[in-house]
Amino acid sequence: MNSLKILRKRLLYQSHHRGMREMDFLLGGFAHRYLESMDEEEMKQFESFLAIPDQTLYGWFFERIPFPEDAPKVLIKMIQDYLENL
Repeated sequence: MNSLKILRKRLLYQSHHRGMREMDFLLGGFAHRYLESMDEEEMKQFESFLAIPDQTLYGWFFERIPFPEDAPKVLIKMIQDYLENL
């Protein structure tokens, strides 16, 4: 198994096992839909994104707390679009 395939599997697992149901649903569903089409750089960005605590992510996506300036804007836009189309 190559390293990108292993990374995809690990990210998929981490996305579905966050600890907060809402984030499991959002990030797990997003990962299920988009991980196969992500390149290595996008997956590394998603991996860094998954290191952010659930409470912070929940605030950003569900309570509309502003994202920090250094947040990955393209990834956030993809997740927001996914959320809007659920």
